[in-house]
Amino acid sequence: MMKETIFDIEGQGPGTRHSLKCVEFGRHADTPLVYIQGGLHADEAPGIIVAHALCETLAELEAADAIFGCVRVVPVANPVGLSQFSLGQQEGRFDLYDGRNFNRHYPDFGPKLSARLSNRLGTDASANAAVIRAELMALVEEWHVVTPSDNVRKCLMKLAIDADYVLDLHCDGEAEVHLYTQPHFARIFSSLATRLHARAVLLAEISGLNPFDEALVRPWLDLARALPDANIPLGCASTTVELRGRSDVDRRRARSDAEAIVEFLRDLGVVKGSAAQAPAKLCEPTPLAGSEAVISPSAGVVSYALDLGHHVRAGDVIAEIIDPLSGTVTAVKAQTSGVFYARADSRIAERGKRLGKIAGNDVFRNGPLLSP
Repeated sequence: MMKETIFDIEGQGPGTRHSLKCVEFGRHADTPLVYIQGGLHADEAPGIIVAHALCETLAELEAADAIFGCVRVVPVANPVGLSQFSLGQQEGRFDLYDGRNFNRHYPDFGPKLSARLSNRLGTDASANAAVIRAELMALVEEWHVVTPSDNVRKCLMKLAIDADYVLDLHCDGEAEVHLYTQPHFARIFSSLATRLHARAVLLAEISGLNPFDEALVRPWLDLARALPDANIPLGCASTTVELRGRSDVDRRRARSDAEAIVEFLRDLGVVKGSAAQAPAKLCEPTPLAGSEAVISPSAGVVSYALDLGHHVRAGDVIAEIIDPLSGTVTAVKAQTSGVFYARADSRIAERGKRLGKIAGNDVFRNGPLLSP
């Protein structure tokens, strides 16, 4: 039976509160657990409406006894961000209290996990996975939090820390569908990328500042490296799914994306039945460290020269910046070759603005790899 859980979160000021809703479908014991959330960046509506549509479909599947595993969905993962408005505009990416990105600054449990399990793991991978998950849950419970946004982080970690698969649904300004995941999981999420018609799959083990999806995976990777003689599986495969652009929101598209996710769940064996044939693959994975952030060298009005999805070569003009006061037109050129998969949704550029992203094959970046 579908199970709903509401988490009550104290607000920043006296008399204020937030609530976080989780909906669970199927059964959990000894079956795969999939965790899916939308709206961690609370002003990104595509993930929220797709998570909502997914809940409608999963309810029908559960009524038909068609869910073998368990699917846990948080349609609105950030009630704090959803409540933030300034000068008539929603601010759902950064916490207005401390300025932090809501999808960064999750705890790194790797060192503590390695210390606690140094003498407790053996050769049975399944038994080891159960011990690791129990210890990870204990570490989440022990995590002392104070602010509402950290309380949200803790709730989300509690809901996802024991999952086998995690999908974190986001969007960009204007974009083609693209995914971020670890190199180890490119094969696992290949079906999802294909079914969503993704134009880029970006791989990095560490992208910087510990976003949600990486915080769930890194403890397993770190533990396997710290204890090479133990049989430690990669117990959690996670991905961040960017569902096009901020304004790409309608029920028809949401239902289509939800159905693509359900077909992926069939591929995993979490939903019963034969999966529909996947469409043709539109891209191969590329390193996140090879993704160019196209930067505006000057301020002005942006005129894009290329449509999204275009294959560009280094030196191609991506956009022009027009200074309406001086009349100066500055061409902004690609520095790498690849797929032009995302661009800004504002046509006013300040100096240093990120105008777009190009998924290239050649690694040329280091340090933090994600947008602020």
